[in-house]
Amino acid sequence: MTAPALGTAFLLAVVVILITCRLVTWAVRPLLQPPVVAEMIAGVLLGPSVLGLVAPSVEHSVFPADLRPVLYVAGQLGLVLFMFQAGYEFRTDRIRPVARTAALISTAGILAPLSLGAALTWAVHDSVHASPPGVPLYVSALFVGVTLSITAFPMLARIITERGLTGTVFGTVSLAAGALDDVVAWVLLAGVISLSRASAGPLLLATCGGMGLVVLLAALAKFRAPLGRAADRLPPQQLLLATVLLLCLASWYTDRMGLYAVFGAFSLGVAIPRTPGIDRVIEAIRPLSGVLLLPLFFTYSGLNTDTGLLGDGALLLFAAGCTLAAIAGKFGACWLAARVAGQSSPVALRIGTLMNARGLMQLIAINVGLAEGVVSRSMFTVLVLVALITTVMATPLLALWDRLDGGVGRPRVAEAAGPPPLEEAGAAAADRSGA
Repeated sequence: MTAPALGTAFLLAVVVILITCRLVTWAVRPLLQPPVVAEMIAGVLLGPSVLGLVAPSVEHSVFPADLRPVLYVAGQLGLVLFMFQAGYEFRTDRIRPVARTAALISTAGILAPLSLGAALTWAVHDSVHASPPGVPLYVSALFVGVTLSITAFPMLARIITERGLTGTVFGTVSLAAGALDDVVAWVLLAGVISLSRASAGPLLLATCGGMGLVVLLAALAKFRAPLGRAADRLPPQQLLLATVLLLCLASWYTDRMGLYAVFGAFSLGVAIPRTPGIDRVIEAIRPLSGVLLLPLFFTYSGLNTDTGLLGDGALLLFAAGCTLAAIAGKFGACWLAARVAGQSSPVALRIGTLMNARGLMQLIAINVGLAEGVVSRSMFTVLVLVALITTVMATPLLALWDRLDGGVGRPRVAEAAGPPPLEEAGAAAADRSGA
């Protein structure tokens, strides 16, 4: 396909994608689903699972094979812009009171689903073709486990923002745990890729790259005040250009390090100065990412998903088992960890619900696995199904918990952040007795 023809095809595909996303958003609104879930569903509808089944000639005409890399690149830009916004709105001062809780929840939310997913894949390997030809079974089993351990951090951030949960205890804990969860999961994914290539290079690169990112962001945070003053002196267009250049550079760096571009974007958003000028930059890019570019990524993933492959009974049973393992390993483990950390049952339920949503980041991970050849097309479809089901569950369950407890599980961070550490409790008791 020539460049002019590709440009024309892209414009038509954008029209089809945006209209479909709007229609699905309207259709799922009574089910309390956010737009991001509608975009996931729209992506599957436009792929071989529905459109390709009903009208294959239309699918190939609207989404020709040459167009898919263009959709991927445009979707990547949308992800980077959105994660930069999420990082900018992420309040690090709210993390300190819940840091220990978040670390415990993240650890449980990684180990449990990873173990369950890998064990299930290993157990059914005789009846389900989990590994592509030439890929060792343990690589595919670990890949499934790692993808089930992922929390959809961008989606989690979007749900929390859209529902006004940013300042709540469970929203803050979930954001912190989700961020840590996904960083570790991507390092683990780099380890799986290293095993598939029989080389330690990707894992070493991801680990060193992560440490380098921490150093760079610490340096940026140290000079945040003077950088903020300098930013506000720039004309709006120059500030927008400088911000986009930094964003692309940070995203490029983490992508090259094997941690994926979205972490560079989010980290830059956290570290960048909070100024009126940057506020205007955020507002300028918000419609571009949310309305235009993000739906393109979901459509790209949908084009790689073929639910017709689930016609095999053994694979369908495996998909059901994978979904149960994902829910038990993430929702159950995170709920239990939150309770152990001292959070109330209503707060723990909401944390488990949010951490169980995998959508966006799992889609990214399984697309990486598909590109690396460590996951079969049928396994890709199973994991997309898991991502969709666990994400669709999130907002209806949050609404259910609110109806059942009248919203008592929504304390703000300033009102409740879990019990104090034992040494702090002891000191407080001593102060009271001395008084």
